[in-house]
Amino acid sequence: MAEITSGESHKRKMAGVAKSTKLSTRVDLTPMVDLGFLLITFFIFTTSISQPKALTLILPNDTGVDTPTKQSGALTLLPGDNNAVFYYEGIFDANHIKEAGISSIRDVIIEKKRRTNAKDLVVIIKPLTNSNYGNMVNILDEMTINDIKRYAIVDISNEELKAFK
Repeated sequence: MAEITSGESHKRKMAGVAKSTKLSTRVDLTPMVDLGFLLITFFIFTTSISQPKALTLILPNDTGVDTPTKQSGALTLLPGDNNAVFYYEGIFDANHIKEAGISSIRDVIIEKKRRTNAKDLVVIIKPLTNSNYGNMVNILDEMTINDIKRYAIVDISNEELKAFK
């Protein structure tokens, strides 16, 4: 609170001029400091702290034994650059590779899921060398959204790599 104290100031008599008394003022800033700390604590408690974004990926133990899959149930996705995803069904054949955008890959997965028995469906993800991390995350999100239980991230074979070069 502001406070004005009136003390007796020294009066000097000068030739015909009476000097007025000066009042000293003192401002107490304690309530202002309290208000500042209240505002700081309010803003600290009301802001949301950003949580780190991490992708949980549970990988099986690598036993060195390949899991057999039916040719009719296999869908292979090959994410590339410029948000392009190449895909084929069954065994690799360079003449049967199709292309879809990252935004339309969901339709491909839904169609394959509709035509295939749930226990036979396996999605194999083989990122190309020029694929980016964002496309891989989008494809893994599609696996979760479409409730695909069996999918694998595999290295691209030399035969497939030659077909894309």
